[in-house]
Amino acid sequence: MAKLTPTELETALQTLPGWHLSEGKLIRDYTFPDFAAAMTFVNQVAALAESANHHPDIDIRYNQVRLALISHDTGGITKRDIRLATAINEKITT
Repeated sequence: MAKLTPTELETALQTLPGWHLSEGKLIRDYTFPDFAAAMTFVNQVAALAESANHHPDIDIRYNQVRLALISHDTGGITKRDIRLATAINEKITT
């Protein structure tokens, strides 16, 4: 799968509220009331990621979670990353 062009990436970002680019990755930060709520969210993301066979980098700091999407095998952001970000936005309520 090919990396998205800068124009394709900007267009995709317009459809992904809460997501932004940082260090070549698609990033979204979440804050939850407590650790248990953060872990519930992470487990929901894990289920989506498994079904998509595409796994985000996940950083958990007590009640804060950062998701980072990049297709490591292509060295950039691809449609696969956009699809997973879209699924997370649509299927998981925070």
